[in-house]
Amino acid sequence: MKLVIVANRLPIVVKTIEPFFALQSPGGLVSGILTFLKKANISNWLWMGWLGTNIKKNEFNKIKEFIHREYNYIPVYISDKLMDRFYNGFCNKTLWPLFHSMPAIANYERIDWESYVEVNRIFADTLLQSIDIDTKTYIWIHDYHLMLLPKIIRERVFNANIGFFLHIPFPPPEIFSLLPWKKELLHGLLGSDLIGFHIYEYTINFLRTLVRVLRIESNIRELFYQDRIIRVDTFPMGIDFKLFNSMTGIDDKIENIKKAVSNKKIIFSVDRLDYTKGIYNRLLAYEEFLKTNENFRGKVVLIMNVVPSRENVEHYARMKRQIEEKISQINGTFGNIEWVPVIYQYKSLDIQDLVAYYRASDVILITPFKDGMNLIAKEFVASRSDLKGVLILSEFAGSSKELGEAIIVNPNSIDELCEAIKVALTSSLEEQKSKLKVMQERLEKYDILKWGNDFMEAFNIILSKRNFFKTKEIDEIILQKIISNFKISKKKLFLLDYDGTLVAIKNSPELAILDQEVKEILFKLSNLKDSKVVIISGRRKDELEEYFKDLNVVVVAEHGCWVRDQYSGSWKATCTPNNEIKKKIKEIMEYYTYKLPFSFVEEKDFTVAFHYRLSEIELAGSRIAELLDELKFLVSNTEYGVLMGNKVLEVRPLAVNKGTISYSFTQQGYDFVLAIGDDTTDEDMFKALPSDSITIKVGLGPSYAKYYLPSQTEVIKLLKKFVEQN
Repeated sequence: MKLVIVANRLPIVVKTIEPFFALQSPGGLVSGILTFLKKANISNWLWMGWLGTNIKKNEFNKIKEFIHREYNYIPVYISDKLMDRFYNGFCNKTLWPLFHSMPAIANYERIDWESYVEVNRIFADTLLQSIDIDTKTYIWIHDYHLMLLPKIIRERVFNANIGFFLHIPFPPPEIFSLLPWKKELLHGLLGSDLIGFHIYEYTINFLRTLVRVLRIESNIRELFYQDRIIRVDTFPMGIDFKLFNSMTGIDDKIENIKKAVSNKKIIFSVDRLDYTKGIYNRLLAYEEFLKTNENFRGKVVLIMNVVPSRENVEHYARMKRQIEEKISQINGTFGNIEWVPVIYQYKSLDIQDLVAYYRASDVILITPFKDGMNLIAKEFVASRSDLKGVLILSEFAGSSKELGEAIIVNPNSIDELCEAIKVALTSSLEEQKSKLKVMQERLEKYDILKWGNDFMEAFNIILSKRNFFKTKEIDEIILQKIISNFKISKKKLFLLDYDGTLVAIKNSPELAILDQEVKEILFKLSNLKDSKVVIISGRRKDELEEYFKDLNVVVVAEHGCWVRDQYSGSWKATCTPNNEIKKKIKEIMEYYTYKLPFSFVEEKDFTVAFHYRLSEIELAGSRIAELLDELKFLVSNTEYGVLMGNKVLEVRPLAVNKGTISYSFTQQGYDFVLAIGDDTTDEDMFKALPSDSITIKVGLGPSYAKYYLPSQTEVIKLLKKFVEQN
């Protein structure tokens, strides 16, 4: 296996003046993935990304040579202007606020979007020029900067193995839908085989968005899209637990931190400068705490470390000024010569300094308005090998779903934050120990290695399913075998579904009408020597009569309740209607048309159908579940049953279905039987036919059919092949 990591940034920062040298980039994504690669003993890997600095093309080529000599990294060149529009523009002025559920501050500029498209294309070009992608190559794309990349790669290498992981939140569909290019981003992500999120909420948000925007539904987190199977799942990112829990050599650092504040109680806050982190609200809560708890004045210190970020963006610069002004105000109001309430640091901390602060602190404040995961919370818990300290954690951080023993707060409530600080500072050592122990056990079990292994295991599972379905596709070899059997057979039977097989699925059934080309194919097929063509559908007999009145074919309507003779053209009923039950069924269904807009009821001679193809899918999900329960209760202990089809719910007689009627035709001595259908109703047919029958499902998906064809147009091409043999 060769694993290719693709992220916005390389895991190194290169000094761009010769002689070149490099340092590891900061950040949880870089350290997390590098740790996983090491612990998982993955040696055959590459990492592709931007250098993280603006340089000229001729300088880039020199650095590229240096990187190729020293590292297994693939640098991507992007011009300064394009990178600014891409990174500072679309990524951080559009996607970042929108995905963090702050749409009011999101910008939607077309030129930024076009830059995003272009950078994703450059990444694809660089990747495909740098490596040969084969079946043993696994491409793992990371984060919101590269959401179009899976589709671009898929279009160029259809069989590529592509995984994607989003490290920030995925918003609810009503927020995501504000994006003018929402469909393009979703189609981009659907180029993946596996799509991963930190927590279940984001996974569900994504699946709901697919339904809302693209009308794509999933089944147990798997979905079918463009003849591929895709898995969408949850993988909460862990940390290197042992690194933080067992770190040594920092006792002096811890002692110096405590001495610097004269051994006062320490509340620690560390975050990158960003409006999603809730830093200013922490200051407001701490200010309120000092106002309302005079007994703690002079006994507690807030050490606030802000990591520099995007200082050239005015919004961030303004936020930095606001934070610093509030700190000055708090210190001016409450402080004195002997006590500074807030100690402010604007710098990055290396891992040893960070762990020293974790261990020196009595309380840590982690209160983002929204955060994909927030590994700081996990690092703090892991660092406390002494089982002391209290974690105050926002309910909107992804890690809160795993660290429920922390003091969970709403960061928008200053009163709640204030109270949490008081509770944390007065927490007993026994309580601290019991909570930290439980959280540590959890984090140790689901560490960074488990996270990566779970993702790769899910990756392999979905690829094996993809390969399973691929073996069933009718390729040239299988096609020639079918044609050969057709040629040598003496008596031939074709069982063909109508909607989705002979005609494409339409939003309204009356629009699905046979075109002249298909009619001619059916005419020729039915006139082949010793051949019988049976059109088998759930439609009404009068509709099918109109479509096939000029063709010498058997027509089956209402899933087998009506059969039209091939020669006489007369119809024969195989079911007995129960008008009393039908009337009640129709009344219930018509009631639900008021509860589900754009749905309608279709009454037939023996069956009643509830169609909802044009209805809003999320609402339809709940309404259909209710309707299904009512109908099942109504028809229990009767001769009727409820059938779920493709955006249709139908109540029909149990004694007859596509399976029973299809099987009856096979008893007439046919040595070549071919059946094609696309719907759940056709599964009865596939199951009932003799084992040597050729059964074909239209579209990729679980089926009792032996083979599948990707689309309805491929069905017509196949039927043409039989006609051409004459």
